[in-house]
Amino acid sequence: MIEGQAILVRRELWEHRSILVTPAVIALLVSLMAVTGHVTISAFNEQVVDVAILGASNLGPVERSAAINVMMIGISSLFALAMSVLTFFYTLDALYAERKDRSILFWRSIPCTDSETVLSKLTVAIVVIPLLTMAAIVVTHLVVLAVTGIWVEIRGANAWHLLWSTAPYLDNWIATLVVLLALPLWQAPFVGWFLFVSAFARRSPFLMAVLPILILPMLEKTLFGSTLLAQAFFVRSANVPLFRGLRTGDLFFYEGPGVPGIEASGFALLPLLDLSRFLLSPGLWLGLVVCGLFTSAAIYVRRYRDES
Repeated sequence: MIEGQAILVRRELWEHRSILVTPAVIALLVSLMAVTGHVTISAFNEQVVDVAILGASNLGPVERSAAINVMMIGISSLFALAMSVLTFFYTLDALYAERKDRSILFWRSIPCTDSETVLSKLTVAIVVIPLLTMAAIVVTHLVVLAVTGIWVEIRGANAWHLLWSTAPYLDNWIATLVVLLALPLWQAPFVGWFLFVSAFARRSPFLMAVLPILILPMLEKTLFGSTLLAQAFFVRSANVPLFRGLRTGDLFFYEGPGVPGIEASGFALLPLLDLSRFLLSPGLWLGLVVCGLFTSAAIYVRRYRDES
């Protein structure tokens, strides 16, 4: 079973090259932006740049670590956004494309069930894409730090003192990996819905998937005066219960005391995570049940479609 899933996952990577290309392209663009940024900064008044580097050198390790952490979070956020978009389009295309190009007839000739095929696509959306995104993030962080370190050394400063010795590698990377794996689990109802639409849509899966999400809350508000669907579709999606005392969107706008880890260590990420709160959230498990129902429906539709 595991070996068969591994083969089917490799098939997905082969058929959907965007899964590999998207994080690679973003990593390249961010790296080029880092090079361009340092070249642009070097064109400014040299005395101003040197004074800025001197000021950074005189900061304590906590302050330098916090500054580097913010830079790493900014880069990771770009990848997380791209991961969400990639997952959206991949799940919409995963079952639709094989019917459109009739490759489903070939894949049905090999010994793998519809359940195994659909589950492999679900695995790619929830596990493989986040792991590949994480790998790209780590490489990009190291490249940006290396480029910055070379620039700092050229300016006559100590890159080890300013960057390498204080960069919060494990704290940032472990926390980022947890977030990248948690986000698709929290968004699992949408992943299951998109797979289901991909399985039955004859054309325009994008419209068939998006229009109900937009129209149903408006109809509910107009006919019944309630906002349950809007809360479920939009508010719940944005409020991942993963950060201790914070919602997802509040992480970059923190101003007050009381969150463990910020005062003590500058801006540590691991103390902010509350895995027990996330794993015990009823919203997580209800979402996984909804995802399971939509995935089961996708398996049924793929198995019994007359035209394929």
